[in-house]
Amino acid sequence: MRIALFDLDGTITYRDTLVPFILGWLRERRLGGIRLLRATPAVLHYAFDHDRGRLKGDLLHATLGGTSRSDLEGWAERFARATVASQVMPGAREAIDRHRLAGDRLVLMSASVDCYVPRVAALLGFANVICTPVLWDGDKLDGRLAGPNCRGDEKARQLRSLQERHPRAEIVAYGNSMSDVPHLCLAARGVFVNAPPRARSRLIRRGLICENWRRPR
Repeated sequence: MRIALFDLDGTITYRDTLVPFILGWLRERRLGGIRLLRATPAVLHYAFDHDRGRLKGDLLHATLGGTSRSDLEGWAERFARATVASQVMPGAREAIDRHRLAGDRLVLMSASVDCYVPRVAALLGFANVICTPVLWDGDKLDGRLAGPNCRGDEKARQLRSLQERHPRAEIVAYGNSMSDVPHLCLAARGVFVNAPPRARSRLIRRGLICENWRRPR
């Protein structure tokens, strides 16, 4: 068995997805000014502690906190469809299709949150999803994180867990940021997508393959 493990933001998509998810919701509900002002302390905190997980949870809590599950699910579905329709890079589509046709198991592993990542994964045909979980207060979104931020060391931990559960599987992993390098290096085949020219030789020395998926839309 072969497992194809894909990152989402910047690997499959042209850009980050979390900020557009938040801003799109605020625009739709005309809540931008007030909710973004509430997010200011989260940004200031990050300037001091550089904790990306805390920043993510605090931003979601400030901007989307209190949203009902049904309202957020409706927006998440619309957002996921728009993202898959317009933001997926050609090289990513080709790689996903190639693995699917080969019968490989497709797994999406993202630092973005479970409010919408599973929907994107389903639309792209992924069998499994690993992403950052958020807290709910009954039927209302709290927004703070319910578990580890799925980035860097946590992605490496998740890949090791996959290896333990599927010891005979060959894992091919795709990522696009330096924080992805630890788990890419653990895979049987690690592919760094859209590497900056200055970083390519360093990544290749670490045993990674560099591919360019960012072609004109």
